[in-house]
Amino acid sequence: MTLLLAALLLAQDDWLHWRGPRADGALESGLSPASWDAPAWKVRLPGKGGSTPIVVGERVIVTAPEEEQDVVLAFSLQGKPLWSAKLGSRSAAKHKTLGSSCNASPVSDGQSVFVYFRSGRLAALDLEGKVRWRFEVVEKFGPEKLFWDQGSSPVVVGDLVVLARLHNGESWLAAWDKVTGEPRWRTSRNFQVPTENDNGYATPLVVARGGKTELIVWGSDRLTSYDAADGRLLWSCEGFNPDGTGYWPAISTPVLAGDVLVVPVGRDDRPGQARVHGIGLGGARIWKREDVGVFVPTPAVHQGKVYLLRHRGEVVCLDPESGKTLWAEALPRGAASYYASPLVAAGTLYAAREDGVIFAARVAPSFQLLGEHRFGERIVASPVPARGRLLLRGDEHLIAVE
Repeated sequence: MTLLLAALLLAQDDWLHWRGPRADGALESGLSPASWDAPAWKVRLPGKGGSTPIVVGERVIVTAPEEEQDVVLAFSLQGKPLWSAKLGSRSAAKHKTLGSSCNASPVSDGQSVFVYFRSGRLAALDLEGKVRWRFEVVEKFGPEKLFWDQGSSPVVVGDLVVLARLHNGESWLAAWDKVTGEPRWRTSRNFQVPTENDNGYATPLVVARGGKTELIVWGSDRLTSYDAADGRLLWSCEGFNPDGTGYWPAISTPVLAGDVLVVPVGRDDRPGQARVHGIGLGGARIWKREDVGVFVPTPAVHQGKVYLLRHRGEVVCLDPESGKTLWAEALPRGAASYYASPLVAAGTLYAAREDGVIFAARVAPSFQLLGEHRFGERIVASPVPARGRLLLRGDEHLIAVE
């Protein structure tokens, strides 16, 4: 099936974090129309994973299970295998369809790659695949007790790599020296909340403000900010769940649009339980919506607008200052839902549905569906730009589309 889509032009920046250079799922590069009959390349992965690939220089790096091991793999931008590094025994997924042993995405500072697995293994590797250090989080701090499979990804902040573990147990935010792997600080984050609301899958958001670097963490019905230097609490915002509704895990990561944190609350897979709030840096409430929201996909921010990809494929464009809907349109419906977060590149949104259908739609200045393509395998990882190509990670393959 020939697909008319918008193809990404050359991206100058590496994609070192699963949501890109600004953690907003957006790229400013221009687009031009193109037709694809087949991928530029397609390589088989050794096992199923939900982690999103990253692009570091001329390398595409992704995690996967292989022969019951946690593995990091590197490919060239042309799809040639470069290296693989086995780190130790994997922890089998609890949920066989959506879950995997490697849901957390890698992150890089351009010199090292940092990975985390369901096994509780946090590790650093150089760009040639040599393991620099590893830290067994479960061995040191006990098992992670989640309803689903681990999902929060590590982030790099200066000379630290930071991880949040929010679950039904001792929860915390912690930092390690990114060169040596030595623990630098760990801050407890424990609250009494309704059932499952203490389960967190969101990734910390790094924000520079007022001479400090803040780590903003969403989970347990609270938005909290910590000083990246020492883990000290800076501010907290509560009251997101006044009715005490249970089974609201924190999955979607907040995004920063200007000076407003857009925070997905609740769950869009259940009628009437989707929310979204606008919170100022410092914790001041600006607006809230109780008629719209997301479940799993993290919103994207492009040219001052926020794009929500809802559970069943509706795309909602919000003004982050007021929270008002600018427009709402729907991608073609299917039996499957959306778990991957959207990519917006110069006004074109790419969305991956769980059943392996990829949609492209113009979203700026208004919505226009450009096309769709069926890749024939489950996709829950987010689309990634890679030097003029679109990378897709499915259950079985890593795919590059020209």
